[in-house]
Amino acid sequence: MLFISCTNDIKEVRDFLADKNLPIAVAKDINLIHTDSGIVKTKLRAPLLNDYSNRNDHPYQEFPKGLELTSFQKNGDSILISADYGKSYIKTNISEIIGHVEIVNFESKTRLTTEQLYWDQNLHYFFTEKKVRIISEKDTTFGIGFEANEDLSKATIKNTSGTLYVSENK
Repeated sequence: MLFISCTNDIKEVRDFLADKNLPIAVAKDINLIHTDSGIVKTKLRAPLLNDYSNRNDHPYQEFPKGLELTSFQKNGDSILISADYGKSYIKTNISEIIGHVEIVNFESKTRLTTEQLYWDQNLHYFFTEKKVRIISEKDTTFGIGFEANEDLSKATIKNTSGTLYVSENK
């Protein structure tokens, strides 16, 4: 009679996965809804999520096949963020969004496009040093470098060009 036993300490498994640069978890076709006090705050959809929260220094979650996030504001407005790739750092709550990045504010009918954007989720703040295009009902503005609050209502565009319509109040 032969008895064989195997045990793996969960810390050993995590360390092994981290050493091999493997995610601790993989989720496919995710549809995550975040609520607070029964109120929907965000909806996240992504075809693939790799969870690297087992990293000691910089744990993160990666969306290698893109993502679509809808954020619902207190005033009833909603913001849609979509991109080809995303990485969200768990300790800092800063996300890097890359490839065909688009942010749409449905209330103000404003659309921002760029190739790379950073999002500070603690400060509710977007920023980039890449080319941006912002389209509103009346204006199309181009620039290189951008920062704004989460709903795009207060934005600063660097190296600005485009057509802007200004009304004069007398």
